[in-house]
Amino acid sequence: MREASVRTSLRLSAFVLGLVVVFAAATGLGRWVGPEPEPPPATAAEHGAEPHGEQAGHADAVPAGLQTTQDGYRLQALTPALTTGAPQPFRFRILGPDGRPVTRYATEHEKDLHLIVVRRDLAGFRHVHPVLGTDGTWEIPLAVAAPGQYRVFADFRPAALDDGLTLGVDVPAPGDYRPVPLPAPAPTGTVDGYTVTLTGTLTPGTASTVTAAVSRNGKPVTDLQPYLGASGHLVALRQGDLAYLHVHPQSGTTFVAEVPSDGAYRLYFDFKHGDVVRTAEFTREAGR
Repeated sequence: MREASVRTSLRLSAFVLGLVVVFAAATGLGRWVGPEPEPPPATAAEHGAEPHGEQAGHADAVPAGLQTTQDGYRLQALTPALTTGAPQPFRFRILGPDGRPVTRYATEHEKDLHLIVVRRDLAGFRHVHPVLGTDGTWEIPLAVAAPGQYRVFADFRPAALDDGLTLGVDVPAPGDYRPVPLPAPAPTGTVDGYTVTLTGTLTPGTASTVTAAVSRNGKPVTDLQPYLGASGHLVALRQGDLAYLHVHPQSGTTFVAEVPSDGAYRLYFDFKHGDVVRTAEFTREAGR
């Protein structure tokens, strides 16, 4: 019996010693590997901050017009729907970081704010300029050509900022919505007897140069009137999400645009002649 007890004690001692060895090895391994590093502090983008200024040009930046709110500024539509009949007042406000309507703006292209209205299928483009009330409410009589879901863009620069913003919001026009397919790419567009030829290609990620040439009855129009401080104005929208691209005039009717991705874009060229502003439209494929 005593011999059996001794054997049992020896087994227990060996078991305990084994546990000690395993524990020591695990502790030593942990010290050798080191504790799991703490994750780095979250960046501003990970916290949901929207890039602007220099960061806005980064490849990961959200293109203009896709957000209703940016840098603390918010586009607030006060009119819930658009009309397809007689023009009705369309009202909206830009709220600042303090939640109050913005009343001071910097003039860009001769206007304090540019309002772009276009249907989700890129039809029915309108470029208008509302009037600002003393209470910070913008208003303009507005009607659209056909029912559908529209994207309304406000392109502006608050006096408190060095860079401009473009905010967008969807506003419906009730009725029988019948979307139209995007027109195929073509080098020319016609409007009211004018022919506009657009040359140049769009290369994603690089500054692309495009030039518009206006003619009428086969003859070049050389006496375009200034419009918004230039010989013309160009807006580009990406098919699908309607990303709004800032296009800058270089000289005359030559513009520089930088598209963020491959895909189809709709370009709208505004020009003034005979005291009337007209818009020629084009489809361009980038990266194809």
